[in-house]
Amino acid sequence: MYRDPPVVAEATRGLWAYVRDRLRAAGLEDVPERLDEALPHDAAWFDPRLLLAQTCGYPFMAQLQGRVRLVATPVYRHPGCIGALNGSFLIVRTDTAFGAVRELRGAVAAINDWKSNSGMNLLRHTVAPHALDGRFFGQVVESGSHRASIAMVARGEADVAAVDCVTFGNLARFAPDMVAGVRILAETAKTPGLPLITRADARDADLALLRGALTDFAAIPAAAPVRDALGLDGFVVLPETAYDAVTALEREAAALGYPVLG
Repeated sequence: MYRDPPVVAEATRGLWAYVRDRLRAAGLEDVPERLDEALPHDAAWFDPRLLLAQTCGYPFMAQLQGRVRLVATPVYRHPGCIGALNGSFLIVRTDTAFGAVRELRGAVAAINDWKSNSGMNLLRHTVAPHALDGRFFGQVVESGSHRASIAMVARGEADVAAVDCVTFGNLARFAPDMVAGVRILAETAKTPGLPLITRADARDADLALLRGALTDFAAIPAAAPVRDALGLDGFVVLPETAYDAVTALEREAAALGYPVLG
């Protein structure tokens, strides 16, 4: 899910190369040589051949329960990340006068995807206490990606967006011009980060191999440059119930009379 900017994409390929070699050395068959970077991520989630992919916490809870197995959750070291918990930054254009979330009433919000936890669900939860009669924003537009949402805010095409801390951290490190025109107004609540998953019928032994390869990658000195490029400290295995926090925020927004971002 994190392949931008190019240095992060290359480091992700390095992570896969290590996992691939470990799995093959353990005797696992049909391990792909390379990552499939052309297949849409949501198509990969439902592919019966799925070996390893990353998903968002919101579709993991809403669409994938019982259809995939949870492998592990990455632990990132970017600002805004605490252990396996990630949040989003509410960003606005640098030269705007917004000083608090409530001042965004009637503004234009950009979201990366209506099924995104970081870009939609966390934003909805953050503004829900300030909504009136189920409304807060003047308009909500779908940008297609966090990078595109940042660009829309920087150009003045949107007033605010919620951008996850990993994406923002990657761009701040490797593409600072992308975030130069925006500033952080507020932080959202935090939920477990984007989980790594495999197909539902994966054997317990194969799941253990995947987890072992990821654990070893997080520890070996030779992989330190790749981990650094990814901003990655390691992986943890959380119970699936940890992701109930995602839908809990959805319920909290609905209880405040704000079930739909708008």
